[in-house]
Amino acid sequence: MGVETLTYPFLFIAIFFESFLLVTFLSKPARASRAKSIAPTAPNVAVIVPVWNEETTLAGTIDSLLALDYPAEKLSIILVNDGSTDATPAVIDRFAHHPQITALHKENGGKFSAMNLGVEHARGAELIGFLDADSFVAPDSLREIVAAFDASRVAAVTASMAVHEPQTFMQRMQYAEYTLAITLRHVLASLNGLYVTPGPFSFYRRSVLAELGPFKHAHLAEDMEMAMRLQRAGYAIGNAIRARVYTKSPPTLPKLVKQRVRWTTGFLRNILFDYRDLIGIRKNAVLGMFVLPLALITIGGGIFIFMFSMTQILFEGLHTLSIVQAAPLSYAFVWRPFSWYDVPATAPELLGVALLVVTLGWMVVGKRLSRIPGKLAPNLLAYLAFYWIVAPLWLIRSVSDVARGARTTWR
Repeated sequence: MGVETLTYPFLFIAIFFESFLLVTFLSKPARASRAKSIAPTAPNVAVIVPVWNEETTLAGTIDSLLALDYPAEKLSIILVNDGSTDATPAVIDRFAHHPQITALHKENGGKFSAMNLGVEHARGAELIGFLDADSFVAPDSLREIVAAFDASRVAAVTASMAVHEPQTFMQRMQYAEYTLAITLRHVLASLNGLYVTPGPFSFYRRSVLAELGPFKHAHLAEDMEMAMRLQRAGYAIGNAIRARVYTKSPPTLPKLVKQRVRWTTGFLRNILFDYRDLIGIRKNAVLGMFVLPLALITIGGGIFIFMFSMTQILFEGLHTLSIVQAAPLSYAFVWRPFSWYDVPATAPELLGVALLVVTLGWMVVGKRLSRIPGKLAPNLLAYLAFYWIVAPLWLIRSVSDVARGARTTWR
């Protein structure tokens, strides 16, 4: 079987997905979502910050919440220390006397348990949100979030996440990746196709949380499990694309792989073991017959393409080496002017380049619509140079861990 024969199915899926994104992005629901203005009303809101060993970032997280452009009497902040062993409790206690802040300390029981304790203390709040202790919000983000709860069936709303002040090569790569995710989340939300409500600044209706029950361990993916629970119950998950939240991303390759293994194994275990019924569901055909199957195909396809590409590179390298070794010693390199006719471009290769250009275009769209700061161009170079190499590392590890039943750790 030739290289092109193996490539065409994945190219077809990629082209179909890019066409789907474009049509949906231009659709009436997506345009209406982008046209929403900041909410003039201000319901009672509680933001819960579950914390475990975040002494270096927690103060900045709290300061960003206190700087939100929202009536102070309508906003409460609940800090939950989940048995930290560093100086986190002291940082929390520095803010404990602020009139908007409730400080709670508990034994370590996992992030989900800290979230549930915060919900118990969020009395009187109509909307309950969560913010990771290594993330920071823009001042107008909460009003953007509230505006997205314009329909009664919207049970949760997600924000636009960006990498906070990328410094390392890995963080720059993630900066570009996150801008693409901003566009994808916006487009899929317009058709109720989201299956995760990320920890950084996702909000829920309190009434819906009371109906569906508390957060669960959920294979260390409690935000994903709750989103799937919402979808199973027939609710909608919205997105506020101009609600900006900046999160600290892993600075090194080992830390990045560990984080993504946790995310990917959490997805696989939730969707394959606990929420298999969502695959193929017709009540929400976009999610059940398109988004979830495509997510599984992407994981499998990413591993296959990486392994196949590495095999081809190895064979080509060995073939070139054999030619060089067999050549006579008198062989001399002859310089010829460059010509585009010398480029061995096949149809799959040209389509692949076109798809890459379109993907980069979606990154530009995500950055512009969300108005996140920073320069995209230098971070794109890191993405193009390295992402295709590192992503298969966590995909392969995740599939292996799930297949072997290996335990996934938080850090």
